[in-house]
Amino acid sequence: MMRFSSKALTDIRSNRFLNIITIITIALSILLVSVFMLFFENASRVLSAWNQGGRAMIYLSESFTPAMLPHVKEQLMSMGGIEKTVFIPKTQALERLKQGMGAKTQFLSTLQENPLPDAIEITMTDHSSFDQIQKTAERLEALDIVDSVEYGQGWLGRFFKLFNLFKMTGYTMSGLFLLIALFITANTVRLAFYARQTEVEIMRLVGATDGFIKTPFYIEGLLQGFLGGVLGIIILLSGYLTLSSGISQNLSSYVYLDIHFLSWPAMAIILFSSTFLGWFGCFISLKQILK
Repeated sequence: MMRFSSKALTDIRSNRFLNIITIITIALSILLVSVFMLFFENASRVLSAWNQGGRAMIYLSESFTPAMLPHVKEQLMSMGGIEKTVFIPKTQALERLKQGMGAKTQFLSTLQENPLPDAIEITMTDHSSFDQIQKTAERLEALDIVDSVEYGQGWLGRFFKLFNLFKMTGYTMSGLFLLIALFITANTVRLAFYARQTEVEIMRLVGATDGFIKTPFYIEGLLQGFLGGVLGIIILLSGYLTLSSGISQNLSSYVYLDIHFLSWPAMAIILFSSTFLGWFGCFISLKQILK
């Protein structure tokens, strides 16, 4: 195996330009795939956190009285999709509003009566899609005692649409770039084979098997794929560190963003995929050549 590896490294050095182009192409393809994976991992974590502890606020109608609370809670829990309920009387809601506004509460002192309704904060069980969340909210709003339901439908709906659009775009673009990388890898191996065609013919004359001839090319393809994957991850990490630090500095005072880099299993999958891509491109090329 050391002999085959040494031969593969020699071939890479002798065809340096072609191999560099192949590695860069694989790196760019892996970079694109990694960007989508980074988005999916962070977006999925946001959705999972919302699904596990997703809260919605049910605003009760004016006909509600505290004596009706046990019956209302029982009715809500019997509908399913609700894990926990917490009653928030209008007086407590007004106090929360005053605390949230800080010193800017002068106009509240002019109010003749509390304009806020009684409310029940609910914690929903897991939901896999925005449509399911909407259906649960619509069933709650259909109750006579419920005036409205607020669950962040504006931003949540846009987020789900963006997530699904990005997912479809990611699949399409990733597949296209991986095919391009596969094509270039296969052609690089083909050119390297033709450059050594005389040597290969001599090896065949002295009794070398196809396996003996192919092994250095397979090692070369594996190295190309692995190095391309490593380079792609390094570029992504550099971009991530630059952008995440800038975003944190600019938006930290407005919103909390918990953005993580790719997990170790995800990076392992990327490296395995890029290495397999290099090997598979070599396999396709040699299968056509050595018919």
